[in-house]
Amino acid sequence: MDGLLPRSLVNCSRLEVLDVGNNNISDTFPQWLESLLELQVLVLRANKFHGFVHSTKEGPSFPELRVLDLSSNYFVGALPARYIENFNAMMDPHKDGGSPKYMMVSTGANSYQYSLVVTWKGFDYELQKILTIFSSIHLSNNMFEGEIPDVIGKLSSLKGLNLSHNNLTGHIPPSLGNLMNLEWLDLSSNELAGKIPDELVSLTQLCVLNLSNNHLIGRIPQGNQFNTFENGSYEGNLGLCGFPLSKSCDGIGTPPSSFQEKDELWRFGWRAVVLGYGCGVVFGLLMGYLVFRTGKPKWFVSLFDGRPSQGGRKMRKARRLVQRRS
Repeated sequence: MDGLLPRSLVNCSRLEVLDVGNNNISDTFPQWLESLLELQVLVLRANKFHGFVHSTKEGPSFPELRVLDLSSNYFVGALPARYIENFNAMMDPHKDGGSPKYMMVSTGANSYQYSLVVTWKGFDYELQKILTIFSSIHLSNNMFEGEIPDVIGKLSSLKGLNLSHNNLTGHIPPSLGNLMNLEWLDLSSNELAGKIPDELVSLTQLCVLNLSNNHLIGRIPQGNQFNTFENGSYEGNLGLCGFPLSKSCDGIGTPPSSFQEKDELWRFGWRAVVLGYGCGVVFGLLMGYLVFRTGKPKWFVSLFDGRPSQGGRKMRKARRLVQRRS
C-alpha cells in the first residue's frame, strides 16, 4: 500500500482491528480514526508516517484501544499523553470479566484470529493468538522527545511498553511502578537521566528490562525481578553501579574473573528456564531462545556447529605423537 491512508476507513464504525504495518504509506497521524470508538488494535508500524501525534477531539479518543504500535516511522514531538489518558481499556485488567477471549478480525461473513508482531533486540516475533486482556504500546524508532508522561502509570493492564530509540529526556517516572502486569519494558537508546526508580522493583511480572544507552546514574535497585537482569539491561549508562555490574557503588570496580564469566553464563541459562515458567508465555520463551542465539556455551557450539573444541584438538594431536613413536 502506497500513498495516504484511505479516509474511507472512517465509515467502518464497528472496526476493531486496523493493521497497515510494513507498507509504504506516507501520511500524518490519522486523527480522524478517533471516531472509531470500537477500535482495539491500531498498527501503523514500519511506514513513512510523520509529524505530531496529538488529539484534536474534546471527548474520549480510542476508549477500547488495547494495542498501539507506531514504531519505525518519523513521528516527532511529545508522546501522545492526551490519547494515553483516554485508553480506558488498558486501565482495567478485569474490564472484560469472565474468561479471556482471543481477538478476532471480521471480514464480511468470515472472521479469523488476529496475530501480532512484536520486536525485541532487532528481531521480529509473531504472536499467533492475542488475548483480549493483552495490552501493549510500541512507539520505538521515531523522533519523539520530551519526558515520559506520568499518565502511563495508569495503564494497569499493560503487558509491554517499548519507547526505545527516540530522543526522550528527563527521568523515568516512578508511576511506572504501578504497572503490575507489565512483562517487558524497553526504554533504551534515549536521553533519560537520573536514578532508576525504586518503585520498579514492585513489578514482579517483569521478565525483560532494557534501560541501556541512556544517562542514568546511581545504584541499581535490588529485589524481585531486578535480581535476574543481566549487564546488558544497563550497558551504556556510565553513572550506574551495583549488581549485576562490576562497578560497586563505593567507586571501586572489580573486573569479573574467567570463573565469574562462566558462572554468569550458567546463571543466565538457568534464569531463562525459570522465566519460561514464572513470566509471560511469550517473553519467557523468547529469553530462552536468545540464550542459545547469542550466548551459547562452547560445548554446545562444538556439538552442533561442527567446530571441535580446543581440548579435542589437543587429544588428537597427542594420539598422533604416540602412534609415530610406536
